[in-house]
Amino acid sequence: MRGQEKISIKRKADIAESVKLADDIYSMTFCTDLCDKAEPGQFVMVYPNNGAKLLGRPICIASVRKNADGSRGDLLRIVFRTVGDGTREIASYREGDSLFIEGPLGHGYPTEEAISGRKHIVLLGGGLGAPSLLFLAERLTALMNPKKTVAENAIPKTSEGLDITAILGYRDSSLRQFLADDFRQLGVNTVIATDDGSEGLKGNVIDALKQTVTEPDLIYACGPLPMLSAVKKYAASSGIRAYISMEERMACGVGVCLGCVAKTVNKDPHSQVKNARVCTEGPVFDADEVDI
Repeated sequence: MRGQEKISIKRKADIAESVKLADDIYSMTFCTDLCDKAEPGQFVMVYPNNGAKLLGRPICIASVRKNADGSRGDLLRIVFRTVGDGTREIASYREGDSLFIEGPLGHGYPTEEAISGRKHIVLLGGGLGAPSLLFLAERLTALMNPKKTVAENAIPKTSEGLDITAILGYRDSSLRQFLADDFRQLGVNTVIATDDGSEGLKGNVIDALKQTVTEPDLIYACGPLPMLSAVKKYAASSGIRAYISMEERMACGVGVCLGCVAKTVNKDPHSQVKNARVCTEGPVFDADEVDI
């Protein structure tokens, strides 16, 4: 069990921007201070206004930034794929509409302690893993340049002796390398891989890692389960510390329904079984802790 569970809040938030990034991929920004203390890797539950859809949809936080208009709260950004009626309804809303949001939820990526003494950090994002890692990249670059704003944080790779590389994997060119430019604007070395080779390197993120990066000191990864399993094996064989953000279907998002259980290596001290709830003990885990 990873510490005490955090109390989340459900609140209505106004939509400041809604943009289609690629086929079935949308970016939505809300004016709200709900997640002003959120950690990279945490998520929110977004609730459709249709009363027939009672459950929220879990969506990771892609960014939290200060709003120039302080009276409207911070800017909370999410990026998501439409996969069902709920997310399609959420994508249909536009600037000026409002939705209920609950969060921040879950445990995020460890940052300050994890990067201490590291020289080369690699972020591996497969598909919809990129938004979670974008928030992390913003935090890491801010840690290296604490006196600069996010917008000013374009840094050379040699800054403070820490090199950050983001390897983003896409199915093909139809996904338009969504969010890749956001990583580049932070000064992060960004490598593109596609399954069919239509853009960037051909193959998955592990293939691209082996082709382009000398062995990293630390890996953060988010993506589908087969990718995370490959990351775990690669990190273990190379003696590299890795933190992975797991994707699971969720109903409540707060650990009550037990619908997002993942297998773990060690027994939970309370339940005495080798399971953990992705929504509360995760979604981010030390790769050594999970059995995938």
